[in-house]
Amino acid sequence: MPDADKQMKNILITGATGYIGRRLKDRLLTEGNYNLRLLVRNSNKVRPSVLDQVEIVEGDTFNSEVLDKALQDIDIAYYLIHSMESGSDYKNLDRISAENFREAAIRAGVKRIIYLGRLGVKGTASKHLMSRIETGEILSARPDRIQTVWFRAGVIIGSGSAGFEIIRNLLQKLPVMITPTWVNTMTQPIAVDDVLSYLAAAAQKDLPGDTVVDIGASPMSFRQMMTSAARVMELSRFMIPVPVLSPRLSSYWLILFTPIPYKLASALVEGLKSETLVLNDHAIRYFPEITPMPYQDAVKKALREIEENQVLSRWCDSSAGAVCDIKDKDDPASSVLRDQREYPLNGASPDKIFAAACSLGGEEGWFHYHFLWQLRGLIDKVIGGYGLSRGRRERGRLRIGDSLDFWKVADIKENKRLLLVAQMKLPGKAWLEFDIQPDKLVQTAHFIPKGLWGKIYWYSVLPLHHLVFTNLAKQIILRGQRSA
Repeated sequence: MPDADKQMKNILITGATGYIGRRLKDRLLTEGNYNLRLLVRNSNKVRPSVLDQVEIVEGDTFNSEVLDKALQDIDIAYYLIHSMESGSDYKNLDRISAENFREAAIRAGVKRIIYLGRLGVKGTASKHLMSRIETGEILSARPDRIQTVWFRAGVIIGSGSAGFEIIRNLLQKLPVMITPTWVNTMTQPIAVDDVLSYLAAAAQKDLPGDTVVDIGASPMSFRQMMTSAARVMELSRFMIPVPVLSPRLSSYWLILFTPIPYKLASALVEGLKSETLVLNDHAIRYFPEITPMPYQDAVKKALREIEENQVLSRWCDSSAGAVCDIKDKDDPASSVLRDQREYPLNGASPDKIFAAACSLGGEEGWFHYHFLWQLRGLIDKVIGGYGLSRGRRERGRLRIGDSLDFWKVADIKENKRLLLVAQMKLPGKAWLEFDIQPDKLVQTAHFIPKGLWGKIYWYSVLPLHHLVFTNLAKQIILRGQRSA
């Protein structure tokens, strides 16, 4: 950290490429009172425009050397990570991660850890919520050595948040909904901007030792959240409650009509089975200057950001597992099977072809054979994948780490290359690459099969590749020519 800035607080943000972390980083940079350091698994996912404003340490919380480096000279550390996407052992990984981080922070002389968890009580908490509670307990288990400020929030409402994406998609797609009993469970939603206000303010406040701060707007049931959002969206929607819709069936219901994959949908449904309400008055006592905005205002703001292409982050931006990350997936050179096609640009400039490639997916779709992409997306959803409904963060522009339907952006070289890594359920690993040369577009599907089934899969879909990928490349070139 520069000597001239010693009077400024040195802050570390973990999970800085995730949904909350991206926005918190921007908030603290705007305030300008801090030296910021980011601990990220993949530095390529940090927006290039802020690279000269932050210090980056690449690695994770399971490496003590990386943690010591990341926490050196830090005053305040934000802990905004969890391991839910890492498989069935995520609870144990969460414990190890939190213990590693707490001990490294103590070694480094960090004054305060700020953690964002979820509302809930142990007696009724789901497996996912229990892990978030245990993480907070582990981080705050050494009050004699380090202070912990533990925020607990309910459903976060903002453009790109998982909770809001579920509500928005269900309302847009289903005029009549058969709803399970858990829609009557009470919670206290909170706007993402208010969450950021609390997190940012905690870096400046003098607080008495370890502090648990429950945050949220007025209590509402999930049903009330749906009906209120429908009014904002000027939609008439009807909900028919049924007692037989189990959490498993509810999860499958969600993945068919929302961009949320099964594992996340299941965790959210399990969490909604029990009340998640504010249990203390510490938000009002210690942060009286913050008044959480009403739920309807949070919905209006989220919708406005989507309409204006101002979605800064999404629920799927980052995770602890490979399913959402693109580390070490920006080079498909080791693939053993390829479907490569070359097409002349026919007078279109490389920058126009690049722009056309970057406009794929989401509401724009996948050209003439979009119905085949939809069918593949439906199959993917049914077997636990993301499906095609995940969409994209913003029209026309992509950044490394962005989701694009069931793809993830693994690499971008302006006007030269777009590389997508597949996140659909596959018997292997797959990439789709657009290499834009001065006179031609080289489009390549790369695949590393996993065993015999992987090879069977590849050769069985080659006839569909001929239809889909040929049309895809030709339409990209046509779109580039039209925009010239």
